[in-house]
Amino acid sequence: MRLWGTIAVVLAAVSGCAGEGGEPGATETTGEWSFPEAATVALAPDKAAKLQAALDKIVADQGLESGARGVTAAVVNDRWVWSGAAGRDAVGTPLRPTTAMGVASITKTFVAAEIMLLVKAGKVDLDAPISTYVKHKLTENGATVRQHLMMASGVPNYLPDDYGRMDKAIKAAPAKHWTPEQALAYDTAPVVAPGTFSYSNPNFQLLGLLIEKVTGQPLATVLRRDLATPAGLKHAAFQDGEKPQPPLAEDTNPVCGPPDGYLPCRAVASLSAASAGLAADAPTVAHWGYQLYYGHVIPQDLVDQMTPNMGRYGLGTMLFEHQFPPLLPSYGHRGEMPDHTSLLVVGSNVSVAILLADGNKQVDTTMTQFLAALQPLLT
Repeated sequence: MRLWGTIAVVLAAVSGCAGEGGEPGATETTGEWSFPEAATVALAPDKAAKLQAALDKIVADQGLESGARGVTAAVVNDRWVWSGAAGRDAVGTPLRPTTAMGVASITKTFVAAEIMLLVKAGKVDLDAPISTYVKHKLTENGATVRQHLMMASGVPNYLPDDYGRMDKAIKAAPAKHWTPEQALAYDTAPVVAPGTFSYSNPNFQLLGLLIEKVTGQPLATVLRRDLATPAGLKHAAFQDGEKPQPPLAEDTNPVCGPPDGYLPCRAVASLSAASAGLAADAPTVAHWGYQLYYGHVIPQDLVDQMTPNMGRYGLGTMLFEHQFPPLLPSYGHRGEMPDHTSLLVVGSNVSVAILLADGNKQVDTTMTQFLAALQPLLT
């Protein structure tokens, strides 16, 4: 198991604003949007065939690092939407556009958005030490909430030996529910002074604890109420507080054993809930990207803080300055699991999600090839 692995735009309208709701952390968004709402009209069949052909080629190239045995993809913009599928999952089941996969670290975009809503509501200070909200041995170095969001907290990622011990525990009880504290107990590398970028999943497990302590509600409940429901995401599951809806892309993770309805199993889903627990289909991921980064689910001023025009990582957001023509610059997140690889890229008023029912793949190259087919349809 190896789970873990800004755009500069001219705003055409005033940003939305958020008001605090009656429940802890609850918000609603009002006002004019900087970008149009996502379209609901399907792409014309002749044009859709060109995108389907691009997916078919990904499967035909499955022997390459950029190919895959199965792929789903979705595109959302303000003129049309499209989704498609090709190939099969790890056990040979044909994929559909609505097949859910474990999208791993794309989860971080939800956790970051929720933190920003709590900041807007005056419940969290981005520049306060995270220890203000979460008391833990990993929060004793004075790192701020912002530094945890931007992977500069000094909290290390799990070491290979940590993963090995975790794998043994999962294999012994794949249906067990893990608490965040139980998962964090496996992080044995020393904490260092904050300030230097280092990608680390425990950052977001601590942020998940922050959300639960500040709101007094389970993480899945909060993310559903404040983000997924307002964004209209019916096929996102915040595991293991929620169970994914079929169809599911099964995998063959050796530590998990037979399928148990979670992706890849309840133990893995729960121990990584705030860092990599999301399961969703490609249309859901693409729609979320459009809703989030174009100010339709949190106010645009909060989005601007998540996507600074500098560096390679914002707040819970990967910054892609040069990788993905024609969507330049762009932002989003990758997700990696043993049998599922995912990538969300948002830019130029377009959101694109690619989910591969395969692991250890060069999904950036896959996305680049898909965007070459997509580009003529955006003009």
